[in-house]
Amino acid sequence: MLTTSPRGTQDILPGQSYKFQYVEDTFRDLCRRFGYQEIRTPVFEHTELFQRGVGEATDIVQKEMYTFSDRSNRSLTLKAEGTAPAARAFVEHNMQALTQPIKLFYITPVFRYERPQAGRYRQHEQCGVELFGTLSPQGDAEVIILADSFYRQLGLSHYELFINSVGCPTCRATHGEALRQALGEVLTDLCTDCRARYDRNPMRILDCKNERCQELTVNAPTVRAHLCPECEGHYAQVKQTLSDSSISYKENPRLVRGLDYYTHTAFEFISTGIGAQSAIGGGGRYNGLIETVGGQPTPGVGFGLGVERILLAIEMEGVKIPEPQPLDVFVAALGATASQAGFSLVQKLRRAGLSAEKDLLDRSLKAQLKFAGKLNAKRVIILGEDELTRGIAAVKDMASGEQQEIALADLEQALRK
Repeated sequence: MLTTSPRGTQDILPGQSYKFQYVEDTFRDLCRRFGYQEIRTPVFEHTELFQRGVGEATDIVQKEMYTFSDRSNRSLTLKAEGTAPAARAFVEHNMQALTQPIKLFYITPVFRYERPQAGRYRQHEQCGVELFGTLSPQGDAEVIILADSFYRQLGLSHYELFINSVGCPTCRATHGEALRQALGEVLTDLCTDCRARYDRNPMRILDCKNERCQELTVNAPTVRAHLCPECEGHYAQVKQTLSDSSISYKENPRLVRGLDYYTHTAFEFISTGIGAQSAIGGGGRYNGLIETVGGQPTPGVGFGLGVERILLAIEMEGVKIPEPQPLDVFVAALGATASQAGFSLVQKLRRAGLSAEKDLLDRSLKAQLKFAGKLNAKRVIILGEDELTRGIAAVKDMASGEQQEIALADLEQALRK
């Protein structure tokens, strides 16, 4: 047990970690261009934050959270999603007093107890943005466009955007009553979860993944049919703004997402090539969340994107992620004196901004050159007693095989050129 990672987790080794770094760096750069600033919230929060913010009737709270008591018997939960912690930070640090809107992004681990499968782990990486302080439908469109731009910049093309409106509390109350009436006759045939949702949050029944429940609710009334004029207008403007921005989308009236805090717009990006777990990101508007976690009424909209799912989509589409930059210099030294001089040279080159390595196992010159090839070094500096005496180094270009002698005093400048 000590030599295996817990079920649902993974070690990201150097041969894969550069891919995560590439996705994360691409996301950071895009957020910078859209005016979003990074926020880093704790890896665990008070359990009540997720119970109140996400919703006690959600699968996340009921089935998937990693919750524990600390030594002071306080109930804490590993971060189950990124929006509620960002909302808590918004309230705690009085960001409402700052110039609005507030644009935040994060890259964070998320913990969910669920059955591990392709692209889904119990600890996974999530990229997300939160836009606080605006009711404008353009805010909804902006975060959707940001996500779409991110996928396109990564080279993805086999995905679709689905959108819907889940209305406001007034719409949902009307819809909830219509849904209860329509499903009353089949209530006993629904799964245990859906029967529990029937009274507390009937709209979530439409989100059930149970095939039998989907069959029984195929003709159930949707929120779209019960939108109030204000919500209908907001949704129409979001769609118009996306169309004006050349963003293709499809409407899915059953799309309600799995979190209780959503209002108005809900959206998901679905990959067409990674199997059953095909969602690579999603989000929506949540105008009541800040108030729910203890702040003043403040609108918000955002999304969360799973990095592992995105990497799976990248692999399935055959997109090539750039390999790490090759090593600038490898120093091959022969003899104790040359080895010490080579070690000092490596530190000097690193301080000058070059990537440099040196053999630390006293290998033969042949073995050192072979090692330099494995490190993908662009050049090898060969130092021996004779070279040190003459004040020169032999520099070999690993691509062409050409070798020349350069004075040690001129070595740094020559390499930088």
